[in-house]
Amino acid sequence: MQDAELRTLVETERAALAIGHRLAALRRKCKLSQTQVATALKMSPATISRLEHNARNVTIETLLKVARALGGALDIRVKMAQ
Repeated sequence: MQDAELRTLVETERAALAIGHRLAALRRKCKLSQTQVATALKMSPATISRLEHNARNVTIETLLKVARALGGALDIRVKMAQ
């Protein structure tokens, strides 16, 4: 595997894990269970769990729905690499 390919894979995993961690933290702050969030969004609890553990390939629309259900907002930032 080339260094660039490996870097891309690591960056993708890191971003997916960070998104999931933020969703789980916001849900816990709201004192809601995964089941409660899932019910409010008409999703399965397994879907919420998957999002929280690895938000890979999640759509912006889904992120926006979850954020709104948790009383939050979606804030996507792109920054220059160091």
